[in-house]
Amino acid sequence: MNAEEVAMAVSLTRARAGLRLAPEKTYFIESRLAPVARREGFESVSDLLAAIRARRDEALIWAAVEALAAGETCFFRDRTPFVLFKTELAPQLAAARRGRSVRIWSAACATGQEIYSLAMLADELAMEDPELQIELAASDLSGLALERAQSGLYDQFEIQRGLPIRRLVRYFEKVDDHWRICPEVRRRVRWRRINLVAGLKAIGRFDVVFCRYVLSSMTEEAQRKVAQELAGVLAEDGFLVLGLKESVAGLGEAFQPVVGRPGLYRRNPAFRAAAA
Repeated sequence: MNAEEVAMAVSLTRARAGLRLAPEKTYFIESRLAPVARREGFESVSDLLAAIRARRDEALIWAAVEALAAGETCFFRDRTPFVLFKTELAPQLAAARRGRSVRIWSAACATGQEIYSLAMLADELAMEDPELQIELAASDLSGLALERAQSGLYDQFEIQRGLPIRRLVRYFEKVDDHWRICPEVRRRVRWRRINLVAGLKAIGRFDVVFCRYVLSSMTEEAQRKVAQELAGVLAEDGFLVLGLKESVAGLGEAFQPVVGRPGLYRRNPAFRAAAA
């Protein structure tokens, strides 16, 4: 890839998804775009980018952007937020809702491990308290990632990353050399393709939003915009869950950290008053 091609890839991801992609990461850019080029019938990444420049084909553009935006995930990543969700957040919100559902959104679910981790916990909570109702929603920028997530099918490497053996036995079935999460858990989740920088006003209200390791990969302008949008869809007593050490520009305008709970935030009362 030459400098012009790298600049084009950087510009596309910034304009379409608000992502901050370092121009010096040529190897990363090329390794992410190479499978797209092969899948679309091009001999090289350069040919793919030349076609995008010439055609301005939206499907081709988004195929490239989604590949460059794809993040890393695993079951029960960081563990702490999931323990907190099961032992504190879900019971606290359920008590406040008095029989109404607690609504959870995984805002950048990738291939589904995060939302399925929450779905397994929701199932366990329902066994302990049948009256506790939890609704689960998941979204991602990538249509391909969502297809994989909805299939619930994972290879041995993905299964070994963070999934306790007791939950593997309880919730998964072997399918050839892969594992598929059980239909009961898959049915708990509603799926939707959402570009976070495109606006969130029409998606409804949620009690807990998991948006981990996404905002910090965006430009500062996009971080501020999405943080404010997330505050707008979060219930007044709801929680935003970020990465344990994630730093986000402008977050303090819309949210306040929960003391002693790294990565956990509540809406800033001053922002709420201004937004009302």
